[in-house]
Amino acid sequence: MPLIQLKRTLDSWPLPQKGRPWLRYAGGSLLAVAALFILLNLLFPLHIKISYSPVITAADGTILHSFLSQDDKWRMQLEEGEISPTLKKAVLLKEDRYFYFHPGVNPVAIGRALVKNLTQGKTTSGASTITMQVARLLYPKERTYWHKLTEVFRALQLEWRYSKDEILHLYLNLVPYGGNIEGVKAASVLYFHQSPKELSLAQAVALTVIPNKPSSLRIGVQNEKIVAFRNKWLQYYARQNAFPAGALADALLEPLNAQRLEAPKVAPHFSYRMYRQHLGKTTIGTTLNLAVQEKVEQLAYNYLQQLKYRNIHNVAVLVINNQTNAVEAYLGSADFSDAMHGGQVDGIRAVRSPGSTLKPFLYATAFERGLITPKTMISDVPIDYAGYRPENYFGTYSGNITIERALATSLNIPAVKLLDQVGVNAFVQKLKQAEFSQIKKEGDQLGLSLILGGCGVKLEELTALYATFAQQGTYAPVRWLQEDTVVARKALLSPGAAFMVSQILTQLQRPDLPHNALNSAHLPKIAWKTGTSYGRKDAWSIGYNQKYTVGVWVGNFSGEGVPELNGTDTATPLLFSIFNTIDYNSPNQWYTAPKSIGTRSVCLESGLPVNSFCEDVVVDTYLPGISSGTKCSHLKQVSVSLDGKYAYCTSCLPEEEGYQQKWYPNHSPEILTYFVTQHLPYVSLPPHNPACHRIFQEFAPVISSPTAGMEYLLEKADQQKLMLQCNAYNEVKKVYWYVNDKLVKAAARDEPVFFQPDRAGKLKISCLDDQGRNTNSYVTVRFID
Repeated sequence: MPLIQLKRTLDSWPLPQKGRPWLRYAGGSLLAVAALFILLNLLFPLHIKISYSPVITAADGTILHSFLSQDDKWRMQLEEGEISPTLKKAVLLKEDRYFYFHPGVNPVAIGRALVKNLTQGKTTSGASTITMQVARLLYPKERTYWHKLTEVFRALQLEWRYSKDEILHLYLNLVPYGGNIEGVKAASVLYFHQSPKELSLAQAVALTVIPNKPSSLRIGVQNEKIVAFRNKWLQYYARQNAFPAGALADALLEPLNAQRLEAPKVAPHFSYRMYRQHLGKTTIGTTLNLAVQEKVEQLAYNYLQQLKYRNIHNVAVLVINNQTNAVEAYLGSADFSDAMHGGQVDGIRAVRSPGSTLKPFLYATAFERGLITPKTMISDVPIDYAGYRPENYFGTYSGNITIERALATSLNIPAVKLLDQVGVNAFVQKLKQAEFSQIKKEGDQLGLSLILGGCGVKLEELTALYATFAQQGTYAPVRWLQEDTVVARKALLSPGAAFMVSQILTQLQRPDLPHNALNSAHLPKIAWKTGTSYGRKDAWSIGYNQKYTVGVWVGNFSGEGVPELNGTDTATPLLFSIFNTIDYNSPNQWYTAPKSIGTRSVCLESGLPVNSFCEDVVVDTYLPGISSGTKCSHLKQVSVSLDGKYAYCTSCLPEEEGYQQKWYPNHSPEILTYFVTQHLPYVSLPPHNPACHRIFQEFAPVISSPTAGMEYLLEKADQQKLMLQCNAYNEVKKVYWYVNDKLVKAAARDEPVFFQPDRAGKLKISCLDDQGRNTNSYVTVRFID
């Protein structure tokens, strides 16, 4: 109470009458005492600075992990509602039954204790109220009469500043239980592994009586002595009719088998992360689902025991609830205690190569830009991007393949071609929007290899990205704490693009289905994608359904590659096990197509809208107004001679009766080259009319080797040669190679030609086809002596 307010209160009291002077003296004395108290309060202010043990709790309030306080105590702060009525009543009846009625000091108890101590010549009773005990716990001193007066003063200060319930909380937070354990909550957790609100009557009374003799009543050491002391007070409570007779009878018979236990250490990587991120908080309420966490930990640990025989020693798992965006399970390492293999490394935050796991995001970006649809054909043949020659995982090629098949089979070359169409910078910007930290740092240094794992990502980033598919293209940062709110939602992908990717990733006819998985009794209904990094150092499998998104990483924190390591057979079995455990028999309902999705008939040969010559038609999904409407052109009509030996252009077209119109496959040069190198049959166009002298400017051959603009270092002593090769159109039969405008050789269209440079420096490479179309390319040659 401020001094001015106190003065006003005293001034409002009626003055004592003249005939009663003792009232005047009493009022004056009261005013003097109040003034003295306020002066002392200003001179010796109350400072309360309690160091509590930081506690990490699960979504249901269960303690996951706890850390020592700054003064190395196990002292856990009670939260609102953690004091059960049973514990509260037991403490008040034993320690201070008039707690809610006195001002911090009980004059009657003090007087009685003083008389008793003086008559017996020794201290037999302290008469300390709960408030005075709090004062002594805050300012511990040797027990003397002077220090007792100090306790009285501090008790009055406490009552001045805090409510009764707050003082009771302080008492229960500070009472000693022996060793470095203080407070009811720490005792409940370390002796009974439960919250104070869950204590039985017998347990509550045991924790009530121990603080009187914390050094001689040690749980786990003097349990029989504690039971005897506990039962003495239970009998007292029975005489006071404080608790139901049946509950008291059961409590008297309840054994005390407790002993000092280890502090909870669930989800250590997650707990340490939350502790470091929220220094200063005493209770950190997280979103972790304890049941899900324990299941994931057990599954991953058991699975890891099988992997160790293959020299694979680390597993990390992250589970996100798609409906709340909350992290429900966080396993940085399946074996935290495995120091030999870096078990304390947090695999969820480790930067690793993503392998093929970014491909679905690229395909979704291409979908929403209208570049492709699921049935669109794309070529899967060898390709060269200025010296960068990507290869498929198994080293084979498919020729023409649908987009949905290319994604489902995780082919590398179609993905690189798509990234080239979308643009590396545009795709990098998308990943930055999805909060990929390493890409934010190195985005301007990335190239086409990005889509095959040529960048660094974290498991938490990838899992959050896949949760975007689960939420119809909407991205939101994951929630770690109960108090977190999702406020930063952003449309990262269109709902239609996300739906099309989900449909593709749900297919079971794909190579990344684990061996023998089709024989499984219960495959989870999920969309998933695997990934394997270069050198087989990282195996990924990330899946989602409407409820959960689960990310699994398997490998070695040391970076050691393992020949058997791959996303299909190493990571996906664990992914399936987790889904079948935490979401067993989930409803078979799946995502429904958004209104932005349409269907149309497309040609089977190209995946483009049907043209008049298309015979085989299939249904495809597309984005109306966005997806390309270009019609199919897998065939082209060509004027040829009646005997079919020559083709005519408009310049050399004979009389109407001298030629015929025929349909020929309209293959791209790269596909034709693939057919030739793989010795695959194809329909070839007849050569152009040799009597025609028209020079065609378009559709010139594309020089695929050597790569334009590159510098080649050649061993002069070994007489190394350069290879000349091109991709030309169907009607071309022969090409002519020139170096610095000198003819090297006339060769078949797809025949590789080798030549040995005779001097160093810049070379002009020219390729002329039999239609008169020419392409030039420039390279630099240097010799190594």
